[in-house]
Amino acid sequence: MTASTSIEYDETGQIPDDVFRRRWVILGVLCTSLMIIVIGNTSLNVALPKMSESLGLTNSQQQWVVDAYSLIFAGMLFTAGTLGDRFGRKGFMQAGIVLFGAASAYATFVADSATGVIASRAVMGIGGALVMPATLSILVNSFPSNERAKAIGIWSGIAGGGAALGLVLGGWLVEHFWWGSAFAINVPVAVIALVLGARIVPTSKDRHPSKLDPAGAVLSMAGLGVFVYGLIEAPKWGWGSPECLGVIGSGIALLAIFVMWELRNSSPMLDIRLFKDRRFGVSSIGMMLVFLTMFGFFFVVSQLFQLVLGYGSFESGLRMLPIMPVMIIFSTRAAGLVERFGARMVVTTGMLLTAAGVFILSFLTASSGYGHVLAGMFVMASGMGLTMTPMTELIMSSVPRDKAGVGSAMNDTTREVGTTLGVAVLGSILSSGYTSNLGGVVAGLPAAARQTAEGSLAGALGVAHQIGGTQGAAIVDAAKSAWADGLRLSMLIGAGIVLLAAFISARYLPGKPGGVTNEAIDLDGFDDELAYRVGTVGA
Repeated sequence: MTASTSIEYDETGQIPDDVFRRRWVILGVLCTSLMIIVIGNTSLNVALPKMSESLGLTNSQQQWVVDAYSLIFAGMLFTAGTLGDRFGRKGFMQAGIVLFGAASAYATFVADSATGVIASRAVMGIGGALVMPATLSILVNSFPSNERAKAIGIWSGIAGGGAALGLVLGGWLVEHFWWGSAFAINVPVAVIALVLGARIVPTSKDRHPSKLDPAGAVLSMAGLGVFVYGLIEAPKWGWGSPECLGVIGSGIALLAIFVMWELRNSSPMLDIRLFKDRRFGVSSIGMMLVFLTMFGFFFVVSQLFQLVLGYGSFESGLRMLPIMPVMIIFSTRAAGLVERFGARMVVTTGMLLTAAGVFILSFLTASSGYGHVLAGMFVMASGMGLTMTPMTELIMSSVPRDKAGVGSAMNDTTREVGTTLGVAVLGSILSSGYTSNLGGVVAGLPAAARQTAEGSLAGALGVAHQIGGTQGAAIVDAAKSAWADGLRLSMLIGAGIVLLAAFISARYLPGKPGGVTNEAIDLDGFDDELAYRVGTVGA
């Protein structure tokens, strides 16, 4: 296969023989490209403390190092997916890899200020938005319907469980080298993915492209960007503050205008009528709620490992690593289970397992060991593995093959919004529980020290270290106990959120498989376009 190979379907909608023969190799290259994005983001979490110390970053600058990526990435997903469908998905994926790798190299070897790192993270956000929708949409166009769910299972396992690998690699590099080494790992992987992609990944695009929708693109970018920004800043502003309500409300208003525009537009970027399809609408909601809990867990447990249990960055990442193989195993098994029992049963069971795992974690205390965390992680990760593959497959089977970029963008957007919500909501609950349970142990401290101790567990531990002696030890014990109280509250609410998602899935998702075959079908609003068989996930 050469770089010029393209996916050209015949009148029956069958995948070309040369693409079919190399489909698993293509999937390997797509997952390598995806892994760059996943690792590049999670490794930042362990690099941030050393980066802040080396560059003298303020709290606000640290926040923007993280947020610059999320805002750009979330805002651009729909536009990138739509343009990839129109002009060629492979080209957008390759361009995204170049941007992500170049920005990583800049952050590693050149950036020596907050401005430089924030700018590189923003460019990485553009690159990530080009890569993620393209990988999934190329996958959909490279696999026949009877194998697509299994391929999506592998893709989903990498997308979800790969986060733990980024923590391990980033932790080891930061502990042994300088903070920029956490970005350096992206560069050789990007080069490998770029070379392999040029030779192996086929070109595909929409055979019947509609007109461009620049107004819809601007509205989607503005709406998602403002909404995500409001979620990010909400814990700092306060959820009921005028700033928070104003920004989040503005984002929702812009998204509402986007919806109205798309409904009236004869060539919409996103056909809003897709949400009438339960496969698309319910799976999008379920994906968001599952990722909310998953990344809320990552945020909470990474602090538990380092601040309460005393593990280093590498040790913490290593202890998160079991999530990856568990999620991959259950993600790949989910496809066969859906064929046998139907999407509704598998997704609902997976969500109940996820809720059970999070509920186990809600019993953690300041003296709990790693075994308790591992038990909850295993149950939670197995449940998430069972849910992500069917929900991704349901979303992608709801759109025609030529519009795969739109479905992929929706899938990625729900993940990103869920991730942001998880850190914001569960992080706020944790912080509120910690502050309210800290008690009078810090009441007699000077105002500045008390404010620092009440602001975070890390701040309380720093104050305790400065005071020392019996009083310092008492502050440490009280702070860890109060933080554990906040953790239990956040995990209980996280379990409740997943139970809500399980109820929605049990009520509205399709049941046992139907009997639709792999043939050309006519979807309302997509005249004469081909859609994949939907029988494997029910009609």
